[in-house]
Amino acid sequence: MSDQLHIVCPECDTTNRVLRARLDAGAKCGKCKQPLMTLHPYALTKESFDRHVASNDLPLVVDFWAPWCGPCRSMAPAYEQAAAQLAPDVRLAKLDTEAVPDIAARFGIRGIPTLIAFRNGREVARQSGAMDVQGLVGWIRANVNR
Repeated sequence: MSDQLHIVCPECDTTNRVLRARLDAGAKCGKCKQPLMTLHPYALTKESFDRHVASNDLPLVVDFWAPWCGPCRSMAPAYEQAAAQLAPDVRLAKLDTEAVPDIAARFGIRGIPTLIAFRNGREVARQSGAMDVQGLVGWIRANVNR
């Protein structure tokens, strides 16, 4: 693996070049100065989705969810815990399918929550249904390193 990674800022969507060793050391965005790695899932929008999928050198797992979905809401705390456990090796994000239905349609999302793991801009795994934190972490680790 390269010593330098391209990491998209979760705040301003700028792609940053960062030394791998600095990810744990609080690397900040060169444009907005916010932390590049968070211990929480971050929200994606219609405008930011493609950049985060295509331009991150780290694997990205996206939770396709909706605010009215009971299983989505019940899985949210586990997804939050999984983000903290998997950082800085994997990034976790969320996409509200109500706010961005065209991206949900592009990926054929028929039921929520649906998780899609992306690596190097490509889908590598998909899982529908709510999971607990152990299930999430296990599924993510098993699928992002293929």
